[in-house]
Amino acid sequence: DIIAVSIGPAANQETLRSAMALGADRSIHVETDKETQPLAVAKILHMLAKKEKPDIVLLGKQAIDDDCNQTGQLVAGFLGWPQATFASKVEIAEDHKTMNVTREVDSGLETLKLVLPSVITCDLRLNEPRFAKVCV
Repeated sequence: DIIAVSIGPAANQETLRSAMALGADRSIHVETDKETQPLAVAKILHMLAKKEKPDIVLLGKQAIDDDCNQTGQLVAGFLGWPQATFASKVEIAEDHKTMNVTREVDSGLETLKLVLPSVITCDLRLNEPRFAKVCV
């Protein structure tokens, strides 16, 4: 299953609806009107990952509001899982036990082999969203 998660005010439900339209199987909304910092978000995602038991936790590489680049690394640390940051390509092995992650680094590209479960922070080049077609 692909599970979209959002932590924030009621208005975030629209973001979760968009994620479902793009292919998420279900969504979880942790509703709060308080400002959330990376540590608090990471603790929430850690608890959700322990409950849901995903193979991959996929996050953006940085927050859009404060430009922090911390949450993914904190989640990986709390879970004790391997991580790859700034991923631009992900290839899951046929046995679904490992994956190759290509990441952008200052000198170009680097490919890491990770054992699942893992945490990935993604670069905008990782995926081009597919949009649902509406027939009228």
